[in-house]
Amino acid sequence: MKKILFVALAALGLSACDSEPKFKVEGEISGADGKTLYLEASALEGIVPLDSFKLKGNGTFAFKQTRPVSPEFYRLRVDDKVINFSIDSTETVRLNAPYTDFSTAYTVEGSANSAKIKELTMKQMQLQTNVNALIQSMQAHKMGADVFEDSLATLMKNYKDEVKINYIFAAPNTAAAYFALFQKLNNYLIFDPLNNKDDVKCFAAVATSLNNYYPHADRSKNLYNIVIKGMKNTRAPQQKVVELPTEAVSETGIIDINLRDMKGNMHKLSDLKGKAVILDFTIYQSAVSPTHNYMLRDLYDKYAGQGLEIYQVSLDADEHYWKTTADNLPWVCVRDANGVYSSIAAAYNVQSLPAVFLINKKSELSARGESIKDLDAAVKALL
Repeated sequence: MKKILFVALAALGLSACDSEPKFKVEGEISGADGKTLYLEASALEGIVPLDSFKLKGNGTFAFKQTRPVSPEFYRLRVDDKVINFSIDSTETVRLNAPYTDFSTAYTVEGSANSAKIKELTMKQMQLQTNVNALIQSMQAHKMGADVFEDSLATLMKNYKDEVKINYIFAAPNTAAAYFALFQKLNNYLIFDPLNNKDDVKCFAAVATSLNNYYPHADRSKNLYNIVIKGMKNTRAPQQKVVELPTEAVSETGIIDINLRDMKGNMHKLSDLKGKAVILDFTIYQSAVSPTHNYMLRDLYDKYAGQGLEIYQVSLDADEHYWKTTADNLPWVCVRDANGVYSSIAAAYNVQSLPAVFLINKKSELSARGESIKDLDAAVKALL
């Protein structure tokens, strides 16, 4: 009798699971006979495998999963090719794609957010292509470092402005807006929630909307915590006093800087007298940081043997991240813990990041980035 009761309860439990509301993902993957298609959740803690299906000649597939309690993100994967999409409730999403161009040539039906996610994905891929083209042009010496920096800044501004207007502020309560916040360039977040005041506003808009609709969702809570940390990092101090070291200015012709590197050693800018110096203010967590540092590395490799040094001041809010990144760089890397409200950056009248200054061998300020027409030629002239 007990055995019969146990079997009955187990069957009841399975029936209850089967009766839970589900969403469905179906479609066709052409040219993928014998390949395995994976359904995965893009969770806060990382990628979580959910199901798999071995594709046959016609490429048809269908997955069913329990609906999420709030909008969530998923992906289809074949080999290393990925399609991202979102699920709000119990919808049926249809995805058709060729295996060869799986991540770009797919079509999506049944989910307006997933269609927006595709648009964002395509725009991000084009941005990456354009940035790579800039790097290649500079590497081939078809453009100067100054043109490279200006072109990169324009690309990033135009991209962020478009995404802010059309995807984030237009509908901050959608999964597409959330997806836009976490897009990456060179594996760095395009929108920086910890160091950029304007970007924090984008995160705050989405966090507020999600909290109104899904206050108990993990993503809502996580986004809220990010915004609080970002607001704290970028909040202007109530009273800001910029202290200019006048003795250093009169003696060396520059406003001296004395900050610690990742090992705790102090480095004074004035100690580099006798060398041509690129003074650089930057944020390593910025999406443009890798390409900016690539430009600096190109100049450093070319002129370090002739007396060039780079003194790079990080304004990153995340100290651990700065240390990890700076450890791979060959020049002087220090950090100002005051971040974007650095009094040193204010003394140099830094208006945007990254910001470059040139200092000659007499330790005199020679030029600032926006006034330099050809950075390579300007550096060479100082040597």
